Amino acid sequence: MSDGRRFLVTGGAGFIGSAVARHLIEATGHQVCVLDKLTYAGNLANLAPVKADTRFSFERVDICDAAAVNRVYDSFRPDIVMHLAAESHVDRSIDGPGQFIQTNIVGTYVLLEAARRYWSGLGDDNKHFRFHHISTDEVFGSLENEGFFLETSPYQPRSPYSASKASADHLVRAWHHTFGLPVVLSNCSNNYGPYHFPEKLIPLVILNALEGKPLPVYGDGKNVRDWLYVEDHARALVLIAQSGVTGESYNVGGWNEMANIDVVREICALVDDMAPDAAIGPRAGLIKFVADRPGHDHRYAIDASKIERELGWKPVETFQTGLRKTVRWYLDRRDWWEPIRSGTYAGERLGQARGP
Repeated sequence: MSDGRRFLVTGGAGFIGSAVARHLIEATGHQVCVLDKLTYAGNLANLAPVKADTRFSFERVDICDAAAVNRVYDSFRPDIVMHLAAESHVDRSIDGPGQFIQTNIVGTYVLLEAARRYWSGLGDDNKHFRFHHISTDEVFGSLENEGFFLETSPYQPRSPYSASKASADHLVRAWHHTFGLPVVLSNCSNNYGPYHFPEKLIPLVILNALEGKPLPVYGDGKNVRDWLYVEDHARALVLIAQSGVTGESYNVGGWNEMANIDVVREICALVDDMAPDAAIGPRAGLIKFVADRPGHDHRYAIDASKIERELGWKPVETFQTGLRKTVRWYLDRRDWWEPIRSGTYAGERLGQARGP
């Protein structure tokens, strides 16, 4: 058991944030307050396994609402803030970049100012406070066929989403260097796993394959991503928040590079094995190549040596073991995804740059 710190998790009803909240409640002795606006991707069902725990609480708050954010700081009195609240889908940022600027940049500014005010008022206890900003490898741009993103890689964001996250990263570092706010940062590769909103590649392909619908693959399908199982990521984030060096950043990746088309084919094989359907036939026959995403980055790959060397973290899941667990979870949890498919998001294509 741990020392019972108080964690404020912004965006904690989302995909990665809820994994962090579940891990903190289920595997540690910490107290957790989730702060979430509950946009389309925020889902209280993601927190169902821990919502009854006495160490868990929830606040429905927009991070751009300074008065509400300050109220939560003062009432919950966190030791550690883990900032995951963000608009996070590249395709949606292409269709409507304004909300990404507002949430990811302005919202981060509001949280930082609230943290600075709260931290400054802690007196001798302020040495225990941390602000952990969780970001993405997409801030580093695109790689060719060789090399890896390092913590020292130059920032070269290429989409409205990654530009907004890069801006937030810079704000966090500025509040550390200018005001002394104790911060740590992390940048992760592509996450996958349970509770993943079905607009993203892996859950979308799983559900479309299950239902016999077309499996859209952008361009030639050769764009490469490094995949990280979300529960491995949650463990890494809590470790960074508690043990990372103030002012430092840590890259978190799974050492699992895969071309998108190979990911889709592996999902097809798993769904065929776990949910065979003679009427649909082999799911690979559902693959449909579609026009590429505007400005589609070729390759992302994270070098996670620093967190492994300095903090002792390593991923538990390989891509194969994690993907099998993920497919199994979606097959077993119609109660979670059917309400989404029938209401919030039915699988339509996003990000075609058709205008604001």
